[in-house]
Amino acid sequence: MQEHSIDSCQKAKRAIQDTLDVVGGKWKLVLISVLRSGKKGFNELSREAGISPRILSKELQELEMNGLISRTVYQTKPITVKYELTPYCATLNDVLAALEKWGHQHRQKIISEG
Repeated sequence: MQEHSIDSCQKAKRAIQDTLDVVGGKWKLVLISVLRSGKKGFNELSREAGISPRILSKELQELEMNGLISRTVYQTKPITVKYELTPYCATLNDVLAALEKWGHQHRQKIISEG
């Protein structure tokens, strides 16, 4: 690991906190992962992610506010709403890949120790 000065450590801490403010918590990265396979409706997202509608609504609003997903309302009867990842969300690809890699390694470690 690289040596850090007090200033660089403070900047790193701030950057990590900013990241966690946007994608932290139990559901945001799960929802992004589910949406990687394409547009989904609200009920479909709730079912696939295993998240309650109340929490899902809050999480989707926050992801949309941060520019990671978009919400499209279709004038069908009844009205249909679909959610999808924005191009900006692709900036998280390296983060998601690193988390996935670490998750696989951690699972193997736990299984092999068990």
